[in-house]
Amino acid sequence: MENEHTIADMKISRLGFGSWAVAGAGWRFAWGATDDAESIAAIRHAVESGVNWIDTAAVYGLGHSEELVGKAIAGLADKPYVFTKAGLVWDPADPQAAPRRIMKPASVRREVEDSLRRLGVDRIDLYQVHYPDTGESLEYAGGGFGAVSPNATPLEEYWQVMADLKAEGKVRAIGLSNHGVELLEAAEKIAHVDAVQPPFSALNRSAAAEIAWAREHGTGVIVYSPMQSGLLTGAFTAERAAALPAGDWRAAHHDFTTGLAANLQVAEALRPVAARHGATVAEVAVAWALAWPGVTGAIVGARSAAQVDGWIGAAGLTLTPADLEEIAAAITASGAGTGPARAV
Repeated sequence: MENEHTIADMKISRLGFGSWAVAGAGWRFAWGATDDAESIAAIRHAVESGVNWIDTAAVYGLGHSEELVGKAIAGLADKPYVFTKAGLVWDPADPQAAPRRIMKPASVRREVEDSLRRLGVDRIDLYQVHYPDTGESLEYAGGGFGAVSPNATPLEEYWQVMADLKAEGKVRAIGLSNHGVELLEAAEKIAHVDAVQPPFSALNRSAAAEIAWAREHGTGVIVYSPMQSGLLTGAFTAERAAALPAGDWRAAHHDFTTGLAANLQVAEALRPVAARHGATVAEVAVAWALAWPGVTGAIVGARSAAQVDGWIGAAGLTLTPADLEEIAAAITASGAGTGPARAV
């Protein structure tokens, strides 16, 4: 795959396989039912197509996603890098309850051992804090991320634990996901932030400041949701949004309800750009995120090998300045999302 970039000492492909959507049903933030054999086939197809890293998290499927990744990479002669996350702790007795944001040192150490076991690896290549510790639950559908409890673990304490895990060789690199600039600054004073992982797409540009900070500090940036959970694939419609099952977290989310019309307006604006390049709308959406200065790579999900084929070409797609201006104009006209419509 072309245009490889580096995180710590790892040369990574511009696209990584995101394994949230393959995690299966039966938990709070599921994408609905999946077929494990098809999910494993999708992961392996992505690797065979040049993707050399997989991003997962302990909470995805309440451990199931990590188990699937472990099965997918077992036996591969040339194993991809494996990135995972800690800090969202669930109640096994109530899988439908929202996980809690907990980064207490003892909890993190339990999590890393559980992730190593499920993944079947001796070391995690990039270990990330999923969200800042608040001690409270994580709520996507509610539009917020919970309040800070008096029992919350300070960043200085949990980032030191992450640095310790790196020094001990449990993990190769450490990163922060969904942490703003103020927290990144605090973390950098303790140990270098090897990578950040913010959401970033043409519909959600709110992490532009975080990406700029990373660029200034020699920190890798792997963005997630560059297709905005399917909205920028070119295959999403109002009818499809209305038909999302109750077991799919998107059914109650703002992006797929009250914000849907503006989001689909941006998706339609990508079609002529895709046609000019002989690419898919999904590939244009991902290429847009990759074109942002400071972005190292993009996490892209798939539940089948065919879906991988729909975005794999984004790694080699270079959008022209005119393309980017056209897309910026469409973003501005739609009113979708927040953040700058173009890099400055």
